[in-house]
Amino acid sequence: MTGVWALLGALAVAGAIGVLLKLREGRISSRATTSADLPAPVRDLLAPGVTLVQLSTTFCAPCRHAKVVLRDLAERTDGLTHAELDVTNLPDVTTRLGVMRTPTTLALAADGTELLRVGGVPKRDSLLAALRPHLP
Repeated sequence: MTGVWALLGALAVAGAIGVLLKLREGRISSRATTSADLPAPVRDLLAPGVTLVQLSTTFCAPCRHAKVVLRDLAERTDGLTHAELDVTNLPDVTTRLGVMRTPTTLALAADGTELLRVGGVPKRDSLLAALRPHLP
């Protein structure tokens, strides 16, 4: 009988963790970083206006979905650019930026100031609403 309770407890913990991860998916947050804090590979991607820098890895399935969402948003929005950076072999970039998962999207101003970040696949409407004050 003890084994059944252990199994039920493990399932409850796993379910709670799954719910928490789902709630965090696509959440928009902000950090105070400047261009001096940006690693060179990220700084090289900056464009006029706002640049959405998507940090991805080679075998990341959600990264492909995020790329479709971000590219479409950038094509339809003036002053918005999308760039993707594969950080598979760039652990120093993720460490300096405090990135713990992929995809992570950074919205950066032309001077390199981080406006916001999204962990996971962004929700198009929420991201556009958060970016609107920073767009022309």
